[in-house]
Amino acid sequence: MNSHDPLAGSPAALKERIAGDLERSRRRVHALTACDEEELLKQHSPLMSPLVWDLAHVGSQEELWLVRDVGGMAALRPEIDSLYDAFEHSRSSRPSLPLLDPADSRAYIGEVRAKALDILDRVPLEGSPLLEAGFAFGMIVQHEQQHAETMLATHQLRAGEPVLHAQPLDPAALGPRTAELPREVHVPAGTFTMGSSVEPWALDNERPAHEVHVPGCWIDTVPVSNADFARFVADGGYDRADLWSPAGWAHRQRTGISAPGFWRREGGQWWRTRFGVVEPVPGDEPVQHVSYWEAEAYARWTGRRLPTEAEWEKAARWDPATGRSRRFPWGEEEPTSRHANLGGAALRPAPVGSFPDGASPLGVRQLMGDVWEWTSSDFSPYPGFRAFPYREYSEVFFGPDQKVLRGGSWATDAAACRATFRNWDYPVRRQIFTGFRTARDAAAEER
Repeated sequence: MNSHDPLAGSPAALKERIAGDLERSRRRVHALTACDEEELLKQHSPLMSPLVWDLAHVGSQEELWLVRDVGGMAALRPEIDSLYDAFEHSRSSRPSLPLLDPADSRAYIGEVRAKALDILDRVPLEGSPLLEAGFAFGMIVQHEQQHAETMLATHQLRAGEPVLHAQPLDPAALGPRTAELPREVHVPAGTFTMGSSVEPWALDNERPAHEVHVPGCWIDTVPVSNADFARFVADGGYDRADLWSPAGWAHRQRTGISAPGFWRREGGQWWRTRFGVVEPVPGDEPVQHVSYWEAEAYARWTGRRLPTEAEWEKAARWDPATGRSRRFPWGEEEPTSRHANLGGAALRPAPVGSFPDGASPLGVRQLMGDVWEWTSSDFSPYPGFRAFPYREYSEVFFGPDQKVLRGGSWATDAAACRATFRNWDYPVRRQIFTGFRTARDAAAEER
């Protein structure tokens, strides 16, 4: 572990940290499933599992890795393994499975957690790659938090009265708005260290660290806003085939999309539905619920393009003063409310231009939190990639069908968000909390 490792310290302190992360993730899952049984059992969209499936699935993964593998204990419910295997059953088919009901699901994940905490108390967090620095426990923390974000996407798709209630953002952390910021930031040409070989809980697709040369480019200081995107819509952006790639235009024609997800036009203005609340679309927030194809078309409309994954990461991590790559845009310190909008409590992105304390050394803002950002890169392995601890975490998804997203959203927990973290999804996806920023090549003399 490096000198900035947040998990460095005594074995007792590390175990206390892990226990706290496990408890925080479980509180969040319980809060997101504290609705009536009908809501938990219903499939709100064929794109998403019923909430009750996610509830028991987090326990199933915890049992497989912590109870059986790390702890060497007998299976608690081997008969349900296949029901909660994400590769065995599509999301649309899961409501027809003989799933555990909400009460049984809660009892099951509680029993698994009790055993996992007992195992945490007695096993040394060293001696094997799975145990080093508590990796297996960190993997489970990240997995549960990722499913909490998935549950939020399901809640956004449900109809009916609101069941989730937002907490306000800290106005002191938001800082000046875009009128006081440059439109774009220059990323100089040169090499930087991409990925990580030292981050204790980095997942296999983030590894290993390697040098990458990035040509000079310019990147947006802040994500594209709702107001920006509304101008694209008003200019007929959804009806101009010349702005869309062939695959994107085919998707546009097939689906008939004409605005970001959850937007509708009424009374001469745009409205959105957000967790059961209908409200005017706030112009100063980052646009979200847009697919890769929509982001790509918007970028072309502006005469720009989407950034590559390497451009995004260099803009987020590279410190020109030291030549080093940081853990986060602002440095090595773990995220706080001064740095980024994370954790899901706000139920919305912060206004563009927020969080000056979270800016990268080059001056780029809101690279962590608020909205996942589409990049133009396909999801592919880094040089020297090795699948760990199982092929299905990353390797089976590599290829041109999946596009890389970076930075996390307002719904992402800090445990699953760092400047090396890689998300990926199909370019058609809109139900997730996705936005983007644009880039352009630097002129030859600037490279």
